[in-house]
Amino acid sequence: MDRLNRYAPASDLLFRTLFSLIFIVGGLGHWGQHDVMMARLQDSPWLDWVLLLGDPSLLMYISGVTFILGGIGLLLGYATRMSALVLFATLLPITFVIHIAPDHVGPLLKNVAILGGLIHFVVRGPGAYALSGDRGA
Repeated sequence: MDRLNRYAPASDLLFRTLFSLIFIVGGLGHWGQHDVMMARLQDSPWLDWVLLLGDPSLLMYISGVTFILGGIGLLLGYATRMSALVLFATLLPITFVIHIAPDHVGPLLKNVAILGGLIHFVVRGPGAYALSGDRGA
């Protein structure tokens, strides 16, 4: 096991990089696939709750920007804990609104796993090769 520890810094960077792509690509989708995503939202059993928060289209654009910026923060290891916390706060309501619906168990569990990954970064920090210099635990 000690022999594998030498790969820990590279693993930190690889995990942060691959994980950040979920948010960067997903955030771009909030812009590039806006109509498709709005149609999905219209089918949500929780649409009335979203309408209480504001214009769903505007909220989609805001969450897209949040995903892109937070994903870049994760990628670079810059303000990693804050990026992960903001992404968590953005993803949690999206998970409830979109994925707690019939026939959405797979996407729901995917988002639950992603939320777990975000908790990892909030608690442990970025790990090695981070711009912030905060390697975490």
